[in-house]
Amino acid sequence: MTQKKENLYATVESLREKMMEINDFIHNNPELGHQEFKAVKLLTETLAEHGFRVEKELAGLPTAFSATFTNKEGGPTIGLLCEYDALEGMGHGCGHNLQSASITGAAIALSKHLGDTPATIKLFGTPAEETTSGKVPMAEAGLFDCLDVAMMMHGGDRTTVDGKSLAINSIEFVFEGKPAHAAVAPEQGISALDAVLLTFNGIEYLREHVRADVKIHGIITEGGTAANIVPERAVAKFLVRAADRQYLNTVVERVYNVARGAALATGAKLTIVEGKALDNKLNVQRLNDLLLENAKQAGAKEITPPRQSTGSTDFSTVTHRVPGACLRVAFVPFGTSNHTWAWVEAGVSEAGHAAVVAAAKSIAGAGYDLITNPALLAEIKEEFQAAKAKQNAAI
Repeated sequence: MTQKKENLYATVESLREKMMEINDFIHNNPELGHQEFKAVKLLTETLAEHGFRVEKELAGLPTAFSATFTNKEGGPTIGLLCEYDALEGMGHGCGHNLQSASITGAAIALSKHLGDTPATIKLFGTPAEETTSGKVPMAEAGLFDCLDVAMMMHGGDRTTVDGKSLAINSIEFVFEGKPAHAAVAPEQGISALDAVLLTFNGIEYLREHVRADVKIHGIITEGGTAANIVPERAVAKFLVRAADRQYLNTVVERVYNVARGAALATGAKLTIVEGKALDNKLNVQRLNDLLLENAKQAGAKEITPPRQSTGSTDFSTVTHRVPGACLRVAFVPFGTSNHTWAWVEAGVSEAGHAAVVAAAKSIAGAGYDLITNPALLAEIKEEFQAAKAKQNAAI
């Protein structure tokens, strides 16, 4: 490791107290998507104090922001993304407090070590990752198109990178039937709940005839009001995932047909409400490798190869526009799932604080390498273009 990289790490260490303040404040003040006003205030004020130009309410979102530091015009633009929304009823069970603290620390530290090298550091605050996803409208508005690369951090049970993610569609099936007395005149009713149950059964039969990477899971959010009334309205929500968008589209249509069949069989009226749809991640392995190399230099714990079992992320939307990679940094015991109370409790633990510092060093170090090594950045961008071409050829 060079002396310049060691100096960069020393600056990260000097920001430790501020990063812990950010981490603990956001953890202890959980806010739901599009309501993260306290988090945004703390983050933007901190960045502004260190010379970043802040813009708020991006893409019409009240809690989306950007913070820009330009050393000299003409160099690469390094994008750093963070999230800060919490889970309803749980708080920060996904570790977004770690993200906010480490990415802010990385951006500030990197901005102080550019020397005479032309470069721009652009931090994006992206709200509502757990629900509607701020990154999707932000991407549609072209906000990420100015970046040469995009990087973010996530907590984890190991330190690794995301080599892939699953494309996902969120779907709600609303069935409307006809109420009747369930004992006296059930023949006069149409059970919306029966339609929901038939949909679940039909999807169970469908599972045998789709690829192994397909995941379908759902819940009943409305199932009637009383046991002696034929349910007039019933609602089911499903998440449907697959390894690639093209195949997922075919599976989603088959799921729709299951629900349509249930409506036909019962006589209920069906309304399909389409929710969030995210693509699979477009992978750039050289950028992944760079993050892991820097994680090793930064002393991150439990470094492993990429996970084989993955979920979905709205960061995938960004990776279809610019080369993108996410570093996961260990702060809970191996095998501990996110969206659990164990993650919430670890968010302000010694391990959580150590992960913030390790992540800030790793992200700042990777950004420094990209800025000072034009050939490396060119290699990453070339791989990205090849991945895009391969994807487009498959459509």
